[in-house]
Amino acid sequence: MGKWKRSQAYADYIGFILTLNEGVKGKKLTFEYRVSEAIEKLVALLNTLDRWIDETPPVDQPSRFGNKAYRTWYAKLDQEAENLVATVVPTHLAAAIPEVAVYLKEAVGNSTRIDYGTGHEAAFAAFLCCLCKIGVLRVDDQVAIVFKVFNRYLEVMRKLQKTYRMEPAGSQGVWGLDDFQFLPFIWGSSQLIDHPHLEPRHFVDEKAVTENHKDYMFLECILFITEMKTGPFAEHSNQLWNISAVPSWAKVNQGLIRMYKAEIGPSDRGLPILILGHLSFSFWRGCTGELGCITSFLYISADAGQQETGDEGSLMW
Repeated sequence: MGKWKRSQAYADYIGFILTLNEGVKGKKLTFEYRVSEAIEKLVALLNTLDRWIDETPPVDQPSRFGNKAYRTWYAKLDQEAENLVATVVPTHLAAAIPEVAVYLKEAVGNSTRIDYGTGHEAAFAAFLCCLCKIGVLRVDDQVAIVFKVFNRYLEVMRKLQKTYRMEPAGSQGVWGLDDFQFLPFIWGSSQLIDHPHLEPRHFVDEKAVTENHKDYMFLECILFITEMKTGPFAEHSNQLWNISAVPSWAKVNQGLIRMYKAEIGPSDRGLPILILGHLSFSFWRGCTGELGCITSFLYISADAGQQETGDEGSLMW
């Protein structure tokens, strides 16, 4: 796993996350930004996944969690993933479709366990990263990638979680940042940097969250948590409660980035199978869906067939 953190893949992935983090700094979700044709096509793809949920209602079953209708929904995605990706990727780049489609299929949860976690979220980030690497998404799509595409992805994932009562994948319980997501806390805290009156202490204030959640991803995440969990916030989300004591959003953002880098290291939960690809990523499958397991990549040079290294945090574009 030391090789992973020295690899070009790690540099590309972290660089992608940090580039988007900088792109949304100080901006509301209602900020006016360019929406390209590729962005519109990605939103249409996610709208299709949303429609399939409506067409696949949960079934009656004894178990409260993990509704088996999710497997029917997932089977449709498994069958149609390449066709969906083909609506986004132009014909001259069609050779990349099978590999990119793998990331899409891994981004929506595990059909065996009927769970979803931060590793699945990272698979969607890798999906977007690959689209950047092949030129489908461009530098001026940065804000739209987060505000338009990723935000729509979050809406669909939350609908999946609620409709099929999906379990958290590899949840750390009260000691984890969140059962399902991580990236919207990073990008959401960047949005709030230098905000004139909203400080970290305000996100545990119900009134502040209710009034501002439509503008900031971080607060939308907090609202979803309070809708899904009962009891005092300090008890069911202790890590977040502790973050509310940090004096500034800039420090919150920096701390979350450090935490995220630590999360995408090795995991001892399961022995995954490595699939090698040509888009600078190879994907670990068959693991828990936790960040430490599912987002372990190695870069394989298409020319030399050897591992290459790069500087951490290098930009995608």
